[in-house]
Order: sequence, then structure tokens, then C-alpha cells
Amino acid sequence: MSDTPNRSRSIAGRVAIITGAASGMGRATARLFASEGAKVAVTDLDLGACEAVASECGEDARAYALDVGDKDAIEQVVAKIAEDFGGIDILVNNAGVSSFCPLEDDGYENVWHNALAVMLTAHQRMVRAALPHLRNSDAARIVNIASTEGLGATPGDTPYVAAKTGVTGLTRGLAVDLGPEAITVNCICPGPIRTTMTDAVPEEHKTIFAKRRTALRRYGDPEEVAHVTLSLVLPAASYITGAIIPVDGGLMARNA
Repeated sequence: MSDTPNRSRSIAGRVAIITGAASGMGRATARLFASEGAKVAVTDLDLGACEAVASECGEDARAYALDVGDKDAIEQVVAKIAEDFGGIDILVNNAGVSSFCPLEDDGYENVWHNALAVMLTAHQRMVRAALPHLRNSDAARIVNIASTEGLGATPGDTPYVAAKTGVTGLTRGLAVDLGPEAITVNCICPGPIRTTMTDAVPEEHKTIFAKRRTALRRYGDPEEVAHVTLSLVLPAASYITGAIIPVDGGLMARNA
């Protein structure tokens, strides 16, 4: 008989914070976690939108307005979530903004600073705020959502590329720092996914891009990213940390 501990494949009863959860991948993740029995803190800028998602998730979900670019707001909201739910087991850093901006653009500096504030600095602040509570969990999990733009680059997108590349490095650093405490930290790099950020891309252009660039020849759905996130936060996923996982339909694998 094996002496390996019985590691659960259930997140039922676990408390999960998801940033940027009012739409897209965040919403899909909140709904999936709730369907698996987790208690979900739905956070985003718009409280009304968060409340709508929390309603979809059921009675064990609550909505919180949160601007992840605001350090004080992060500390206050995370503390409130821990108080309301009695702890924190899972943190999904998903909040993001579109930051496409050519170098020569007059507004480049503002776009740059906002991109790093929302998609990189906020991640470490969320982790630091949640850490005292994660340390009390027997299966603490952190998942950072980056992008394939953190593995390659699109012209004119340097603020976004820099922020998302920073997330992959932050993930590795946190994994090393928190590994001795059995807190896992992993990163997902979505490719072309149907979200509010890609809504402006005409359907015809989506089809052309996907057929040219992805192995699966299509855009992905937010739920497909959410299922990978779920896999990483299971108590059974106890020996996966520091991983950078593309969920991109084979975009990074395809040369031509």
C-alpha cells in the first residue's frame, strides 16, 4: 500500500478570489469554480457587473468592487473577503487591460504605467495581501494569468508585452519563494481567446488569424482557459509550481 497522502481533486468549500471576474476568462473561471463547490469572491471595477456574475455563481459567491491599480483598495478588499469567508485558499490574478500603443504615441507613457500597474504590480500586491490567509490553508494555490504576449511579441504592443512577460518572471520568483511553504504559484498564457478585449476584432479577421497561426485553426473560449486554471488549483496539483502554461490552440508551437 502506498504511503502517498490522499490528495483531493475537489475544490468544494475552498475560498477563491478572482480578479477581473466581471467578464471573459474571469467570469468563466468564477462560474466554473462555483459549479465545483468553491466559495467565490468575484472582484472587478464595476460592482454591478460583479453582482451579476455572483448571482450566476450561486449563494456561495459574493461581489466586491476592486480597482487592482489601487494598493489601499487591494489591502482592504482582500481583508474583507477573508473576514467574510473565514479565509482564503485560492488566488487567481486575472485582471487586465488592453494596452496596444505604438512607441511614438503621445500617450505611450500613460499606457505603459497603467499596463504595469494593473497587470504586474497588482499581481504581487494581491499575493502579498492574501499571503497571511493563504498560509493558513492546507492547499494554497496562486494562478497568474499572463498571455502568449509574454512568450513572444506583437508589433506596437510593448506595454502589454512587458507587463505579461513580467508576470511569467514574477510567477517563477514567487514559486521559489513560497515553495518551502507548499504554496504553489503557476502561470497561464492564453492565446487568441473570445473575450471583451478581442470583441473589436472582426469575425473574418479572427478566422484568418486563427487559421494562419494556431494548430487548432480557431479562437479559444474563456471556459477552455478556466478549466486549465481549475486543474492548477486542485489540492491534487501539489507538485506543479513555477509552470508557464500556454493555452493557445498551438499558437506557440506552430512555425508556419
